[in-house]
Amino acid sequence: MIKLLCIIPFYNEEFRFSPSFANLFQRYSDVDFLLVDDGSSDNTNTILKSLSNTHQNCTVLSLPKNVGKAEAIRNGVLKTAIEKYNFIGYLDADLATPVNEFIKLYDYISTSETVIFIMGSRIKLIGNKVERSLLRHYLGRVFATIVSHFILKTPVYDTQCGAKIINAKLCATLFEKPFQTKWLFDVELLLRLKKNGNNLQNCVAEIPLYEWKEIGNSKIKFSDFLKVPFQLGILYFDSCK
Repeated sequence: MIKLLCIIPFYNEEFRFSPSFANLFQRYSDVDFLLVDDGSSDNTNTILKSLSNTHQNCTVLSLPKNVGKAEAIRNGVLKTAIEKYNFIGYLDADLATPVNEFIKLYDYISTSETVIFIMGSRIKLIGNKVERSLLRHYLGRVFATIVSHFILKTPVYDTQCGAKIINAKLCATLFEKPFQTKWLFDVELLLRLKKNGNNLQNCVAEIPLYEWKEIGNSKIKFSDFLKVPFQLGILYFDSCK
């Protein structure tokens, strides 16, 4: 049986829990969920443990201190019995990408003979329900252009969407080392995949999401945006090695 693990990192989400979590684990009972508490200082950990106590397919990993989304997901992967799964993916705690969209990505990668890394893409199309601010959209276009031309040297539309699934056989290698960048680890994963000898055009699929909704109260601060050029520089020089 093909098995999927979905990792969801949490940090001080006590008052931002999506109502969808109430029936999430029962509805997707054939998926395992690993909820990573990234050193929360509120009651997030208590809520997560309550969920895991009532759902067999839900477990909690509690980190002693806040390490950020990238390292929270990395810790989740490394402390998982990877051999139990065929695919390992991750989502944001706000469920901006609904789980049913995540499952569509899984359906695609689990039936493909060539795709080993799949990512959701927030593209506004006629008939879909992608709700994203104009500012973030245009910032995303500039960012994607830089990443495509100077770092990955492969056309990509949206590296920063929080929904991705990876063939589990790759995870031990891709997540072995700590990430160099806090907010651009998605790009770093693709770069690691490429540097391991994979042709991104042949093994990665970028799938437009039908539904995605920008959630307010983002944990990303303005100061974090100011660090992006520096982090892009780190990845650029890494790509040149």
